[in-house]
Amino acid sequence: MPRRIEVGVRPGFDDAAGGKLVRRIRDHLGIDVADARVIDVYTVDAAVGDDDLRALAASALADPVIQEFAVGDPLPGQWDRAIEVALRPGVTDNVGRTATEALALQIGRAPSQGEAVYHSRQYRFLGIRPADLPAGVADHAAVIAGLLHNPLIETCRIAGHGHEHEPGNAGPAFPPVVPRVALQHRPEVRAHDLDRSDADLARMSQDNVWALSVAEMRAVRDHFARPDVREARRREGLGPEPTDVEMECIAQTWSEHCKHKIFDARIRYRGPDGSECVVDSPFKTFIRGTTEQVRRAKGEADPCISVFDDNAGVVRFLPDWHLVFKVETHNSPSALDPYGGALTGIVGVNRDPFGTGMGARLFCNTDVFCFAPPDFRGDLPPRLLHPLRVLDGVREGVEHGGNKSGIPTVNGSVVFHERFLGKPLVYCGTGGIMPVEAAGREAHRKYHRPGDSIVMVGGRIGKDGIHGATFSSEELHEGSPATAVQIGDPITQKRMTDFLLIARDRGLYSAITDNGAGGLSSSVGEMARRTGGAEIDLADAPLKYPGLDPWEILLSEAQERMTVAAPPSDLSAFLDLAGRMGVPATPLGRFTDDGFFRVRYAGKTVGLLDMEFLHEGVPRMDLEAVWGAGAPAGGTGTGTGAGAGMDLGDALERVLARYNVCSKHYFVRQYDHEVQGGSVVKPLVGARGTGPSDAAVVRPVLASWRGVAVGHGVAPKYADLDARSMAGSAVDEGIRNVVAVGADPGTIVGLDNFCWPDPIPSARNPDGGHKLAQLVRACEALREVCLAFGVPLISGKDSMKNDYHHGDVRISVPPTLLFTAIGQLDDARKAVTMDFKRSGDAVYVAGRTTAEMGGSEYFGLLGIAGGVPPDVRPEEGARIARALHRAIREAIVTACHDCSDGGLAIALAECAFAGDAGVEADLRPLAADGADRDDVLLFSESNHRFVASIRQGSEAAFERIMAGLPCRLVGKVTSDRRVRIVGLEGAAVVDRDTRELEAAWRRPLDLAGEDAR
Repeated sequence: MPRRIEVGVRPGFDDAAGGKLVRRIRDHLGIDVADARVIDVYTVDAAVGDDDLRALAASALADPVIQEFAVGDPLPGQWDRAIEVALRPGVTDNVGRTATEALALQIGRAPSQGEAVYHSRQYRFLGIRPADLPAGVADHAAVIAGLLHNPLIETCRIAGHGHEHEPGNAGPAFPPVVPRVALQHRPEVRAHDLDRSDADLARMSQDNVWALSVAEMRAVRDHFARPDVREARRREGLGPEPTDVEMECIAQTWSEHCKHKIFDARIRYRGPDGSECVVDSPFKTFIRGTTEQVRRAKGEADPCISVFDDNAGVVRFLPDWHLVFKVETHNSPSALDPYGGALTGIVGVNRDPFGTGMGARLFCNTDVFCFAPPDFRGDLPPRLLHPLRVLDGVREGVEHGGNKSGIPTVNGSVVFHERFLGKPLVYCGTGGIMPVEAAGREAHRKYHRPGDSIVMVGGRIGKDGIHGATFSSEELHEGSPATAVQIGDPITQKRMTDFLLIARDRGLYSAITDNGAGGLSSSVGEMARRTGGAEIDLADAPLKYPGLDPWEILLSEAQERMTVAAPPSDLSAFLDLAGRMGVPATPLGRFTDDGFFRVRYAGKTVGLLDMEFLHEGVPRMDLEAVWGAGAPAGGTGTGTGAGAGMDLGDALERVLARYNVCSKHYFVRQYDHEVQGGSVVKPLVGARGTGPSDAAVVRPVLASWRGVAVGHGVAPKYADLDARSMAGSAVDEGIRNVVAVGADPGTIVGLDNFCWPDPIPSARNPDGGHKLAQLVRACEALREVCLAFGVPLISGKDSMKNDYHHGDVRISVPPTLLFTAIGQLDDARKAVTMDFKRSGDAVYVAGRTTAEMGGSEYFGLLGIAGGVPPDVRPEEGARIARALHRAIREAIVTACHDCSDGGLAIALAECAFAGDAGVEADLRPLAADGADRDDVLLFSESNHRFVASIRQGSEAAFERIMAGLPCRLVGKVTSDRRVRIVGLEGAAVVDRDTRELEAAWRRPLDLAGEDAR
């Protein structure tokens, strides 16, 4: 008989979770609630006595100081309504899993088969009255329940006022429910007859979520019709038609998510000036080609060790250590379940650098989120969640994934654009540190051979995450599969990674990789390319519950899993170490060299795939990109005369309060950036820890002072005006950010992550050709800036179907490039932060300020859609960066901040209030670059610009270093906490108290209700 344990905050203590919930209900729903109480519920389905349950609650589930618990009965307390939310059967229950382990320790034995603890959460409310109901809403509790649970992965029960129970002092008596999976299904293998018309092939692909085109379906059909293929299948006991195991494996391997078919396509491109050319693979031309050219130019100074041929890029760092870095996206799952999708995004990208070469220890995380504005008030299309709810869920998911893994989150940003309503963009990145040698071998390589055992390490396999790769390769629509949603378990993953690092250093395996998109299909299929084949038996795989078909076992992306190759001589020692450290490790087969990926189930062959066809058989795409084709007309005005007569002090305060400029401290402070002890420059800096740092500086090897600077650039707001501006600005901003904290420009490497709307033209995507032309133009800008700065690209990813489609509604994200920049500092103690520090220090602006106002926050404030967006002048930008770094190295720069969103006025204000200081500035020296209006000089977002304060008395030295470059003395740091700016006519155009400016900057996203300090 299952029994319940309820745990809640004792009366008289502050229920912080309840207070946060009250604010969420008010902010999300506009409903006032007098009080809320949050209670954790543990349903114990095990043969244990009440004494053990009470001991479990007292020792492991409840804080003895501030919490109380009840076993079997509900906790007492006043309530009007109660809502209880539980995970659906089969959804990963991290809290319940940990509670089950605690129960095992309490009773001194492992739980028997089927015994477990399940976690749910109960919410009790006071002060919800029928009189408060808005028009047309029958029940407040049902409205609130919609905020508290996601029906895709959770169930919900309501008590009080006509629901299951009446309110009172005793607490709601919800009966225990055990969410155990009971699949009444006998595993089977089905064959697919592909001898069909094109229309039927297209329908098969869509119905099975294969995301294969008709041309690709034909290629599969033709391959299986070959006589030699049929003869090989006959010898294995297979029929002529491909099995579901084979079709699913091909679909995963050929998915856009895994194969990057658009970036490998031949593209006939016509640009905005009418010129035409053929781009033979954007990846080979603009990504790999750029890196190869930069590496040749650097010669012996080339930092790259391994790029584009493993899970992450590897670069030189210290004589005994390499750096490893990767950034991924998890957009589609985060649209369906923001918490689970984002949590899986961060723990998933953790496994990429961890699975590179022979494995890396992880030392930092980054995250960049793109959402629709949180104050969205319109009607939501079907299946879409409110942006504020997406924001909360994504933030919490990445927080739980990073913090509980013991990996600091050191850098990130939050970006808003109305078209992210259809899909949020969730970028997660992870840095690792890899020994140059491990167990006597170069650690950045893999060494598996035919005969090595294939071992799956980590969690069990379930239905969660099935079709993740193919689902992420198509738009979000009414048929998008719930099975694509996963929830990661960072604590289980941490245990697994600790074990594998020990095994690495003992030389117990020969290769390792992540069970990412496509699960075993991907990891084993990719590793088998090196040896020439593999064979596995899926019946040996550990499952969360019985009843999965073989193809589901092969494709599941259930989390916390790695695949390793273990030589036969080391297998026993590997499995023994895994057992002693409590990490599941299961041999599934071996690597071969016969040219086939052979999949068995209980000894019977259920899949036989030719390795050459599996990895090279996908038909190459031929596409046409035409600038402007089918694209809606956009704003084209210059904005001349805009803002005339506006009080520029008021404008500064209002721009500071715009969502893309304002403080993100609410998010930043919920991430741990101190764990591991290597954080040098934090996300928030300055006298009171309120200033927005340009980049992070981390010491991954604590025995050395050498530092790693981590920054990024992202600028989707320019995309509709010119994709060149969007991409070039993103790359330049990423580079500027790490230069601003002291990174040597010569050490910078980059990671490019493209998130694009569907660039394939069709009847329901008429501007696909223009979106593809935008992609080509963005790639051109990426190459131009990277070549000028000498920045090689070491890794990246593209996500090409970021659209929402339902009926006649189509929402496409703005084309977005995230550029992550990684630089190095010889001595992290010489890092520079952006806060002004000393009264009297000279303030300079390096870089040209021109009338590039299109897409700017100032034009956004004025409602202007057109204008000229910021261009890039990368050769000049590179010279500015190198000269500024020289000045930083000579210790004459006391503060440095890049100018980006909001322009110069925002940068000056941020430097001032971050340093609890003031600034006096004069715009007249900047007029030499041609801008002839105060508002343009204040709010233009021209690239390649920095604000720098120079140690008093070092002005001449700084000007010698910057000689020949656009760099002007504009003012000085003061101690009076005011921002005073003189305009072109010689009169003050801004005179504001920095504390007032800071308050305006902090207020819009101060979701915790803090006051500016």
